[in-house]
Amino acid sequence: MAATFLRRLLAHPLTSNLDLDDPSTTELRRQIISAKPFLKAIYDEWYILLAREIPIGHGAILELGSGAGHCYRFIPQLITSEIILCRGVAVVADAQRMPFADSSLRAVVMTNVLHHMPSVRRFFAEASRCLRPGGKILMIEPWVTRWSRVVYTRLHHEPFDRTAPDWSFPSSGPLSGANGALPWIVFERDYDMFTKEFPDLAITEIRPLMPFRYLVSGGLGLRSLTPWFTYSLWSALEEALKSQMSQLGMFAFVSVVKKS
Repeated sequence: MAATFLRRLLAHPLTSNLDLDDPSTTELRRQIISAKPFLKAIYDEWYILLAREIPIGHGAILELGSGAGHCYRFIPQLITSEIILCRGVAVVADAQRMPFADSSLRAVVMTNVLHHMPSVRRFFAEASRCLRPGGKILMIEPWVTRWSRVVYTRLHHEPFDRTAPDWSFPSSGPLSGANGALPWIVFERDYDMFTKEFPDLAITEIRPLMPFRYLVSGGLGLRSLTPWFTYSLWSALEEALKSQMSQLGMFAFVSVVKKS
């Protein structure tokens, strides 16, 4: 009850009580990121990390879930896409049925997208088909740690079920359906299952990160909880706690490569 009251009290006025599956909500979220310097700096950091990990060579680079973000500023010639029609996106496409030729992509990048896919097996099959050998799936996703379980289950509106028996969930809509624990389930809890079902894909890195900054930024749904000028202080705190990220991280950078 207290957590629900707190979420309502801190709700961002632009997106409170809006339909997440409405394209206009995605537009508003883009405005929120631009208007909140602390939050924009977080996304900038994530995009820089994704850009650094893209393999060299031939092939296009696809971003899934581009609607509210600005990853294109960091990755030249990025193909932006979204599952719903919205302004500024090059391709409307479902990640589970991607309109790209076999072995045509160098990388697929995404930020907070995988945990919204109601059937990630279809996505991995499609990504494996579309990626060239040595191509990568690169993502920033929610992660399960002792600290994040408290935050996601008490202060976040999306479902977060680390005990879910399967990798799928009933979807209420393209953006509203979710299980925030899904990336951890696939890549950590069910690691052996993933490697068995997708032998041509290899998990090359899982890096838990950012236990506090996204939370105090207010994210996309809440007002900022700290002023912009404190960003470097929060960054320094997280750097000092780097060795504890497996217990504290709210997100993780995950890299998956298609084997040669």
